Amino acid sequence: MDATRRGFLQGLALGGSAVAGGRLLRAQEPIHLGSKVVEAPNVYRSGAAIIENGKVIRPRHEISVISDTGVLVVGGGCAGVIAALAAARAGHKVTLVERYGCFGGLWTAGLVLIVLATHVKTAQGLNKCVRGIGDELLERLLKVRNGIVNQEPGKRNPTSDPEATKYVMAEMLREAGVEILLHSWVTNAIMDGKTVRGVVFESKSGCLAITAKVVVDATGDGDVYGAAGAEHVRHLHRIGLVHRLGNVDRVNAAAPAGAKERRLGSITPLPSVAWVNMQGPQGDCLDVRTLTQTELDGRRAVWERVKAVQQRPGHDQVFLLDTASQLGIRASRTLKGVVEPTYNEAMAGKRYRDVIGVGGADFMGERACQIPYGALVPVRIENLLAAGRCVAADNLMMNYTRLIGPCLLTGQAAGAAAALAIRNKCRPRDVDVRQLQALLKKQGAYLG
Repeated sequence: MDATRRGFLQGLALGGSAVAGGRLLRAQEPIHLGSKVVEAPNVYRSGAAIIENGKVIRPRHEISVISDTGVLVVGGGCAGVIAALAAARAGHKVTLVERYGCFGGLWTAGLVLIVLATHVKTAQGLNKCVRGIGDELLERLLKVRNGIVNQEPGKRNPTSDPEATKYVMAEMLREAGVEILLHSWVTNAIMDGKTVRGVVFESKSGCLAITAKVVVDATGDGDVYGAAGAEHVRHLHRIGLVHRLGNVDRVNAAAPAGAKERRLGSITPLPSVAWVNMQGPQGDCLDVRTLTQTELDGRRAVWERVKAVQQRPGHDQVFLLDTASQLGIRASRTLKGVVEPTYNEAMAGKRYRDVIGVGGADFMGERACQIPYGALVPVRIENLLAAGRCVAADNLMMNYTRLIGPCLLTGQAAGAAAALAIRNKCRPRDVDVRQLQALLKKQGAYLG
């Protein structure tokens, strides 16, 4: 066997091995290379499930640890990306694991393109609340051709192009030296008592593990803290499917004179493209059958809507450009945190000693909203922080904390706090809030 083929086969032989009765099982497995079959005696079975007494059993097996990192961020949505950047810029080794092949989560793959809650109106005009790394990202999008456009004057409520956002996020992460794993779906937490030591994930390379000093759960669904046993709240919420229409700029010229103009969707940075947000039905966002049915019904509804649009006079050139590659999950789990912000407190202008970000107005009318660090910290699970839409908030307040603007803020706070916990050799819950606030300000954040 030549060296090239030998190296290829060795690369396929992962370290995971099945265990039966405390004994490692080594198996002869044929590997197919095109039309040829090569025997690979050192390939281990990965602990495939078996049927035993009519039940499906997953045997105990060793999982290869492919990385030991300082800060492990699970989820590459807007909160996860900013968390990874904040921790890396604080000088720590950071690994970011994302289940899809791109960054941005619902912002990009979900086509939820509008960035709400970035500013608040004051007597002096608009005050930008989302600053720091999240604002740096938005500023970089402004420099990309057709990267971002504003819904209203004053750079408020910008809408970004999903492909531009994916690109800029990836570039920022690579510039910061973040270790990236895409196409990797985290399925479980590695626990040492009540302390999270890492995660287990599934991939095309098999079932693998990463260990870490601090883990940031930015999955949106709270998958890590759910697996770790952290107290949380389950929610039923609407599940939408967003889509975009093309050739919307050709309608007016083709429509008959006097025809009533109908809005086809919201503006995007591309002049011929509009995006359409669908509310969708209410359901359990953690139930696979609900998700499947919603996806199927949503695509049918989108297609029928587009056909109806094309039948309007002068609209025959409008077409379905794309549908979101992931469903629009608004809420599934929220953390039971050390502090749980409530809608009533926010409306009353509550101020927190441990404030880590100030979200702009939208859901709160014209009132800016403080976000406390305690909303990111589980009640009892250690070495774990939450970021994004799964942070602690009551049933009304979560409709604010899940917006992209606040998610950028909680992401930066979680990444900075994880870095400080490692630096000071303390638990995330014991991070000195004054040091955290100082680091956030150093990174450009606005705390009021």
